[in-house]
Amino acid sequence: MKTIYKKLLFLFLLLPFCAFSQNVVKGTVLDSGSGQPISGVNINIQGASNGVSTDFDGKFQIPNLKAGDRIVFSFVGYKNEIVTFSNQKSLTVSLTSEANQLVEVKINVGYGSVKKKDATGAVVALGTKEFNKGANVSTEDLFKGRVAGLTVNSTGAPGAKSEMRIRGGSSLFASNDPLIVIDGLPLDNNTNIGSASFLASLNPSTVESIAVLKDASATAIYGSRASNGVIIITTKKGSKTLAVDYNVLYGAGKLVNTVDVFSADEYRAVIADKRPGDVGKLGTANTDWQNEIYRSTGYIDQNLSVRGNLLNVIPASLTLGNTNQQGLRLTNTFKRNTIGLVMNPAFFENHLKLKLAANYADEKNRFTDGVEGAAIGFDPTQPVRVDGAPYGGFFEYTSGIDSNGKYPLISTAARNPVAQLLMTNDRGTSNRIFGNFEVDYKFHFLPELRAVVNVGFDQSNGERRRLVGEDAASAPSNNNIPYGTDEYTEATKRNKLLDTYLVYNKIVNEFNLDITGGYSYQRFESNKFETGNILNPDLPSTFPETTIDTDVVLLGFFGRANINFKDKYLLTMSYRRDGSSRFEEENRWGNFPAAAFAWKMKEDFFKDSETVSDLKLRVSYGITGQQDIPEPNGYLEKYELGGGNSQYYFGTTAVPVALSSKRTKNLKWEETSVFNAGLDFGFFKNRLSAAVDIFAKESKDLLVNAAISDGSNFSNRVYQNVGSFTTRGIELSLNAILLQSESFNWNVNFTASKFERRIKDLVNNTDILLGDNIAGTGTPGQIFSEGYAPYSFYVYKQLYDTAGKPIDGAFADINGDNIKNNSDKYIYHNPDPDATFGFASTMNYKHIDFSFNLRASIGNRIFNAVDASRAQWDSMENGGILSNVPSSILETGFQTTSNVVLSDIYIEDASFLKMDNISLGYTFTNWLNDKASLRISTGVQNAFVITKYSGLDPEITNNGVDKTIYPRQRSILFGLNIKF
Repeated sequence: MKTIYKKLLFLFLLLPFCAFSQNVVKGTVLDSGSGQPISGVNINIQGASNGVSTDFDGKFQIPNLKAGDRIVFSFVGYKNEIVTFSNQKSLTVSLTSEANQLVEVKINVGYGSVKKKDATGAVVALGTKEFNKGANVSTEDLFKGRVAGLTVNSTGAPGAKSEMRIRGGSSLFASNDPLIVIDGLPLDNNTNIGSASFLASLNPSTVESIAVLKDASATAIYGSRASNGVIIITTKKGSKTLAVDYNVLYGAGKLVNTVDVFSADEYRAVIADKRPGDVGKLGTANTDWQNEIYRSTGYIDQNLSVRGNLLNVIPASLTLGNTNQQGLRLTNTFKRNTIGLVMNPAFFENHLKLKLAANYADEKNRFTDGVEGAAIGFDPTQPVRVDGAPYGGFFEYTSGIDSNGKYPLISTAARNPVAQLLMTNDRGTSNRIFGNFEVDYKFHFLPELRAVVNVGFDQSNGERRRLVGEDAASAPSNNNIPYGTDEYTEATKRNKLLDTYLVYNKIVNEFNLDITGGYSYQRFESNKFETGNILNPDLPSTFPETTIDTDVVLLGFFGRANINFKDKYLLTMSYRRDGSSRFEEENRWGNFPAAAFAWKMKEDFFKDSETVSDLKLRVSYGITGQQDIPEPNGYLEKYELGGGNSQYYFGTTAVPVALSSKRTKNLKWEETSVFNAGLDFGFFKNRLSAAVDIFAKESKDLLVNAAISDGSNFSNRVYQNVGSFTTRGIELSLNAILLQSESFNWNVNFTASKFERRIKDLVNNTDILLGDNIAGTGTPGQIFSEGYAPYSFYVYKQLYDTAGKPIDGAFADINGDNIKNNSDKYIYHNPDPDATFGFASTMNYKHIDFSFNLRASIGNRIFNAVDASRAQWDSMENGGILSNVPSSILETGFQTTSNVVLSDIYIEDASFLKMDNISLGYTFTNWLNDKASLRISTGVQNAFVITKYSGLDPEITNNGVDKTIYPRQRSILFGLNIKF
């Protein structure tokens, strides 16, 4: 504790917050239902003209009070509370919610905000109270499972990028990632060298609110990047009163599940039965290779936040964060140190508002190769280490000693996965600074008009070095003579933004007009330097190489009008004209209009009802764009010099040759049109509130990397606009206060969504086969086909005997020609779920809080490529080396991989129910003589999974194909939160 106080004292010296008068009363305002602090509460002394308000943590101070003064606490959605001052040193005030408590919540919709009750589009807003608890390493962990229609799927690697999809995405080959905007700065979704993910640099503890924009009426204001939805992240602002918040969370994790393969004893019995001639190849060890490549893990996350009034003029917030997480793989680590600074002063009676948000992140990673496949297949009778073995003391398959005293490796044998982890040192670092400076000026001579200028900047400098010793079996080799690896890469990415716009707000008779118009400029720059493997004796002379990528520039002109008539009829119209440097001049510009209408219907149909407290109908239509393809200058006619791996040799001299590059001609915007209809309703003074949305999307002029005729270009595939597909769905979001009393409260949130995607048109009505290596066989196992969902499985129909056992290599003759070939494949299911659900519960009993988060997915299918490529008897031997296989082979008895790899038996129902987090806490509200509060907590992350799927995990990110994944760990968490 002494160390904490020293740190706090040091911070106070750095930040010259004003000293407070000794004649003050301090206190906290809490929500009587949840026990959580309420920010922005108005506090006035009856009869006085001025007042104060609570900060982000609900804290306040009132100077110069006299005995008998009546202090009034008021906040929209809550009943007023009046406290008579009688020389108390501190106050804790609880406000009770009243009818329509949620209607004044503001939602950030891009270039402005709107009250929740006045929203016309499909928009969801989450604040700190709604965020998920637990080990939230990356920002997307805060809202996983909390928004209908939004799925967040992450791997087990710490800090790694999650796959986020809003309403299933809108494209086939272009990006399906939503646009991420932090404090008005749209991000580049590509991760830089040395970083775990593009969002890993943002400390989740600095996030104040998250808005998810789902339909085109809400997203079209972002035009060219909004076809996959928009997620707007707003960081915490400064405060006028001093507050200190320290959080620490510790976790201990472990492996939950492994692929079911034969144990060492089971394997010996199987070999003796199936391959008696190979018994002599067995070892004497008993090794569980999957357990050997993993470890128990530790996790610690610390955050210190100081907020106050700098120089008595500038509300400021400083947040320091430190995160250290071990991955399950033996050497995988993620470390992050962050600094977040926000200053948001206002001058000239709030006519001029400034905001500076700056974030710095120092990220350090030790990356690991995917060794799960090797661990699944490695002979369990062989040891991990052998005394005196030539390859670092690890067991490896060699052909014995040669004439040079070397031990050549057997090329067909898998490498020891434990050795591959321990003898590979792959480290990356990333230093990133990002933020924005915003000026918001309300004209003195015309207060209805505001001018806003927002300048954003994001730069990351990353580097990564991969070292593998020459004595490692996983090192590259020349004629089986290892020479090790020393590869170095560094890269810089920059993102520059300038937004300028005017906002006009005026009430004319019974019309409330809010009109916005402006201009946006954004430039993305990147370059990379790489050395190649400098230990390779044949390293081409063209290394090291420097690559300067073509800049991507986006321009936009936008406008939006919100019209509110009688606070009953709401109309929103927006338009954006965007230009992208990815397209040639005649196709560079796209137009993206949208309109939405809402009708507050309660007063018309349920005016005197005490049951119905809110009812609003919403209808919208709009068009958004897509231009995010990986070829920023594909339309240019250009020549490229052969690089370090592409050149001609004349004798011993390497000469790079200029070659014509493929050219993309007449490429234009991919466009998505969206229709949305929604109904918002509330019952019993909004103790029960819900929203239902139905939507229909159509994406046309799809950006597809499709085949072209031979000889027509310098490649056999280029990006083209080749078709369209549709998405239709329905969503439900429900919030309820199930119980509410002075001592016990129970709040729940439930979400449900369902969508269906169908490809409508493809070029020349021709199917596109996908997944050439779906199970390591070079045979496509997925397809884009008209009338079917993207990435549908394209397989053979398995035949069974009278006992219900699958027949090895026997498939239905779909076309009736008595020949088994590709014409007998059929489309069987797809990876999209039939429905997804989320359920969050929060209970408070006095000072005890208990919460949990559940997620479910129903009807999603997975191609179990682990079994398809390994669960056959012939897979137990490869090039004379024995391999382990999944024990599911006992159920099928299949002999040869090539005969059955695309059997529909490997398409499995992967429906699941997951408990993401359970948290239990207790809060000491009057700690340290009422100077602080203390909350202690414990919990479980990734508590359990219920599923019929036979693989490692039913939640994967590879378009429904499970080729082995990085498993997710289960963690026991212990937390401490101190507020001063």
